Amino acid sequence: MAYLFVHFTEDKGDKEYVWFSVSRDGLHWTDLGNDEPILKSNLGTKGVRDPFIVYDEKLKRYFIIATDLLTTSGNWYNFSHKGSRSLIVWESEDLIHWSKERLCEVGIKNAGCVWAPEAVFCKEEDAWFVFFASCVKEKGELHHKQRIYGSFTKDFKEFTPTFKYIDAKTDIIDTNIVWDNGFYYRFSKDETNKKITIERSETLICENWEKIYSEVFDKFCGLEGPETYYLDDMQKWCLIADQYHTHKGYTPFLCEDLSTGNFVQLAEDEFNMGKRKKRHGGVIKITEEQAEKLIAHYGIDE
Repeated sequence: MAYLFVHFTEDKGDKEYVWFSVSRDGLHWTDLGNDEPILKSNLGTKGVRDPFIVYDEKLKRYFIIATDLLTTSGNWYNFSHKGSRSLIVWESEDLIHWSKERLCEVGIKNAGCVWAPEAVFCKEEDAWFVFFASCVKEKGELHHKQRIYGSFTKDFKEFTPTFKYIDAKTDIIDTNIVWDNGFYYRFSKDETNKKITIERSETLICENWEKIYSEVFDKFCGLEGPETYYLDDMQKWCLIADQYHTHKGYTPFLCEDLSTGNFVQLAEDEFNMGKRKKRHGGVIKITEEQAEKLIAHYGIDE
């Protein structure tokens, strides 16, 4: 068993591209690419952020979806209020040979940028649920607000009409969803309070999600980009989050049972996020053979 981490970075001149890292335990990462990004976009804004990867069992293909955003020009207000309403999508059968990128419009007409798209397989709909944050000012509101919107797809080419998915009292961004033991678990960044929130539900599309208290995340301010995956060897869940407020990069938290919310932050000597300063990405399990092939093909960033 091994793990692949797709991400972008802000510590290089060519920053808003897709980069790969691999790990044998999900905690110690080796950066790939010989200082060259894995994927670049020549469509839309010609920049990508927040890449997320999934594997479709029926199609036998990997898909990467990402934010269509280049921040070297413009300002954050324009990005969030007038940005691209499209996703960038790549697909591959082997993680090495990738299709040309395509631009898929999913944002509603009056939305700002489609931020940090992710996907989870919806058992009820037998389709992928793609969800993302957009800044929208609805009728009667005085200000724009960050909400989570979503759409279904079976092939990452055709998408159902987008609908509002999470509308909380505060601004919400950076949602991540996993399935475990009969429940969907939803991790989001409260953009107003700058903290990670946890909820769960037996069905994916519903309004009544159960809130789960987590002492560590209730006290930890300044995290974003939560990504959650299961560590088979340790039999624990790992949630990594970006310490954007202090510019320290990703830090892992471990939990034996998601329903408890009892996450524990690892000490700095218990993990290694690699040479690159990683920003918002996604993690997927791969085989040891796939990890070796990725290293042989892309090389190690030394």
